[in-house]
Amino acid sequence: MNSLFSTVKIGSYNLKNRFVMAPMTRSRADNNGVPTDLVATYYAQRSSAGLIITECVFPSPMGKGYVRSPGICNEQQVTAWKKVTEAVHKKGGLIFMQINHCGRISHPSMLPNNATPVAPSAIKPAGQSWTEIGLQDFVTPHQLTEAEVKQVINEYRQATTLALQAGFDGVELHAASGYLAEQFLSSGSNQRQDNYGGSVENRCRFVIETLQAMIAEAGSDRVGIKISPEMNFNDITDANPQETYTCLVKQINKLNLAYLHVALFGTPVDYHSLLHPLFDSAYLIGSGLTKETAENYIATNKADAVVFGSAFLANPDLPERFKQNATLNTPDRDTFYSPGAEGYTDYPTLG
Repeated sequence: MNSLFSTVKIGSYNLKNRFVMAPMTRSRADNNGVPTDLVATYYAQRSSAGLIITECVFPSPMGKGYVRSPGICNEQQVTAWKKVTEAVHKKGGLIFMQINHCGRISHPSMLPNNATPVAPSAIKPAGQSWTEIGLQDFVTPHQLTEAEVKQVINEYRQATTLALQAGFDGVELHAASGYLAEQFLSSGSNQRQDNYGGSVENRCRFVIETLQAMIAEAGSDRVGIKISPEMNFNDITDANPQETYTCLVKQINKLNLAYLHVALFGTPVDYHSLLHPLFDSAYLIGSGLTKETAENYIATNKADAVVFGSAFLANPDLPERFKQNATLNTPDRDTFYSPGAEGYTDYPTLG
């Protein structure tokens, strides 16, 4: 019987265990999207995970959506990320970069020349953006032309190339949480009537072509994808999410990806039972797991690996704590997005 501590093959890698560290925004980059030295320490501390997936990283300046979030679109950022991958590899870890364009979930104050955020359709999302001067209302985004869509897809390609140059073992496409990829997937945010909108197949096209661009640079065995059906974060709605995600997973299964990462947040639909049979490569389950639920997913072959978020944030040595049935540190939510080491690199390990 498989356990959390058994090895597993994901893409081209044999993971030393089935623990995956979830991508989590931590806001420890500088205002130019360059990770600070603390970032290398943070990820290296958690290198006992079988796989680390970084916080979301913007592929171009227009993809930025949060203050102090990191990018992967220039040499300075690549140099800083090299320190991260070297630190993780030195401790025997594997690390993928999650690449994400925030689309309409941004604000002109964070974009080049106060540009208008972009989206599949010019539909203003409800809510506010956290900017340098505090919360500001989202704005009505610019609807991307088909030519501009192709340019954005190429930005993902270029970001993948730079991520590999920075030493990452692979990349993950963030297609959840209401950001650009999910904006294209979802009928509530995508009301186009061209090749990238209308039918469910057309709404999936942006994700498929973006994955194909990333695969062209990294190879399919070093590319994964994250989805989160019916999470409904950042004002995302879809008229028929079961149809949308069934169509999507059937299509991405043809790409021979390293993995499909599915995180569920309170939906009454059992998407794991719906989607897992449609996907032949490694299937990762995340969101709200405990030691017991994670062990059950692995033991019953419902998942190949399990993804922990805040538990890894607060417990750099989470695998060892599970092995010893040790008490877990409690995450300090007040420091999730604050600058500095507090609540970032100062959580204690056993002993």
